Amino acid sequence: MLVDSPPVDSSPDAATAPTAPGRRPGVRAAGLGASLVLLVAVAVLGIAVGAKQIPLDQVWHGLFHYTGSDTDVVIRDVRLPRTLLGVLAGAALGLAGTVMQALTRNPLADPGVLGINAGASAAVVSAISFLGVTSLAGYVWFAFAGAAVVSVAVYVLGGTRSATPVRLALAGTALTAVLTGYLNAVNLMDSAALDRMRFWTVGSLATATLPTVTRIAPFLLAGAALALLLARPLNAVALGDDQARALGARLTRTRVLAMVAVTLLCGGATAVCGPIVYVGLMVPHAVRALTGPDLRWILPYSAVLSPVLLVGADVLGRVVARPGELQVGIVTAVVGGPVFIYLVRRRRMAQL
Repeated sequence: MLVDSPPVDSSPDAATAPTAPGRRPGVRAAGLGASLVLLVAVAVLGIAVGAKQIPLDQVWHGLFHYTGSDTDVVIRDVRLPRTLLGVLAGAALGLAGTVMQALTRNPLADPGVLGINAGASAAVVSAISFLGVTSLAGYVWFAFAGAAVVSVAVYVLGGTRSATPVRLALAGTALTAVLTGYLNAVNLMDSAALDRMRFWTVGSLATATLPTVTRIAPFLLAGAALALLLARPLNAVALGDDQARALGARLTRTRVLAMVAVTLLCGGATAVCGPIVYVGLMVPHAVRALTGPDLRWILPYSAVLSPVLLVGADVLGRVVARPGELQVGIVTAVVGGPVFIYLVRRRRMAQL
C-alpha cells in the first residue's frame, strides 16, 4: 500500500511550527530520558532473565567478578553479548524503519520495503549454499554486498535523478518478490543448506558472541550516525518533492545518503540476526504519536525504544517456552502481524 502524501506538519523544521503542550521540547527531552531508563531496565532483564533461573547476586557476580563458573559463563559469554546485540540490532532496525517511512512517505514502510533485507538474505543464503560459508564473520560481508547491490538496483529502477518515493517503493517490492522466489528455490534444491540456514532465517539473537558484537558494531554505529544527521533534510523530503526543492533540499543527495544508511543498518542487523520483521514498522508509529512528525525527535526515540521492543521480545521468547525458547523473530512476527493489520485498517477507515 503506497501513500504519497506529506505528514500533517507543514514545515521541514517542526521547531518553528506551533507545538502542542505534550510535544514541547522539554517534554520530549524528558520522555527521551525516561525511554533511556526503560532501555536500561529491559537490558538488565535481558541479562538476568532466561531459560535458566539465576539469582540476582549470581548475575552481579558473573558480570563483575568473573571466575569461569558455569553460571558466570552463562551471564558473561551468553546473555551479555545477546543483550548487547539486541540493543544494537533493535536500534538499527528502528532507525532504518523511520528513514524508510520518511524517504518513501509511506507510514506503513519498513526496512523490507526497498528490498534491502531481501538482498542481504539472498546474499547470505547464496554464501551458505554455494560457497559453504558458515561463520557470522562471513555472513556480514555477504549481507552488506547483497544490501548494497539491491540498493543500487532499486535506485536505478526507480529512475535515478527522477526517482520518486512511489517508484522506489515499487522497485523495492518487485525486487523483494524476485529474491523471495530465489530464496525458496535455493532452499528446495539444497536440503543441507536449508538445515544450516533455517535457524538464521527465522531471526534470532541466540548465536551472539562478544567478537560478533564488536565486529558488527562499527557498521551499525556508522549507519545510525548517518541516519541521525539526515533528520533535517528528511523533514523536508517528507513534505513532498516540490516543497522540498522550494526549501533548498538536495533530494538526490538526501535519498542516496538515506539508502546508504539503510544499507548499513539493515545489512548489519540482518547478517548477525537474520531477517527480523515489524520492529522498524511498529516503533516509529508509536513514537510519532508521542513526538509529532519532526524526525529530529522521531529518530532518537526510535533508536532507544526499538531495542526495548527487540530485547523485551527476546526475553519473552526465553520465558514462555522454558526450558526451550522461541526465537525473537517469531515473537516479533506474532506481535507485529496484528499491529500491521490494525494500522492498515485504521488508515483505510481514515480515507473513507
